[in-house]
Amino acid sequence: MKILIADDHKLFRDGLKHIITEKLGGVTFIEVNNYGELNNILNELSCDIAIIDLNMPGRSGIDALKDIKSIYPNLPVIVLSMYPEEQFALRVIKAGAAAYLTKDANPSELISAIKSVTGGNVFFTEKVARIIANDLMLDKKNSLDVLSDREFQVFLMIASGKSLTEIANELSLSIKTISTHRSHILEKLNLSSNAELTRFALENELL
Repeated sequence: MKILIADDHKLFRDGLKHIITEKLGGVTFIEVNNYGELNNILNELSCDIAIIDLNMPGRSGIDALKDIKSIYPNLPVIVLSMYPEEQFALRVIKAGAAAYLTKDANPSELISAIKSVTGGNVFFTEKVARIIANDLMLDKKNSLDVLSDREFQVFLMIASGKSLTEIANELSLSIKTISTHRSHILEKLNLSSNAELTRFALENELL
């Protein structure tokens, strides 16, 4: 089995490799630490499964996921994230991921996810399955689907109290771009301030 690991922290990649090799054995790895490196090998990628970090430098992990699935629609992708399931799991699954795990997940869950997705199935933790079920029952007009993936990411960062400058630096974007995203977010959600935005996030259990 050959596994692509895309994560910008070498210690984390090494930890993943150790866990996977110890539990599965006979695995070879392809490693990249940012979106640029992933993009460079994308057209010649040869692996059985991809494990990608949602928050790599460069474009967002959801962008990376969509790019992978556009070229390799049958390649199973597991997304790992520091963000709680409530924040990104639904968007990641809708973008084509076969599994979503937080980085503090039990190693046994990772191994179960790998076995499941390489067998042609999806892997949802109980929490993710509940989020998906709840979404199916929601009125779409009241959901956050009106926001693009990048807008949703900026929305969460603003709601958590980060300044536009901090967000721009973290996402490697200009302050003007982040300010434009903020304006679009407020308009789409019919909000008028960061305080209302934060309250909206709290009411939707995203913080």
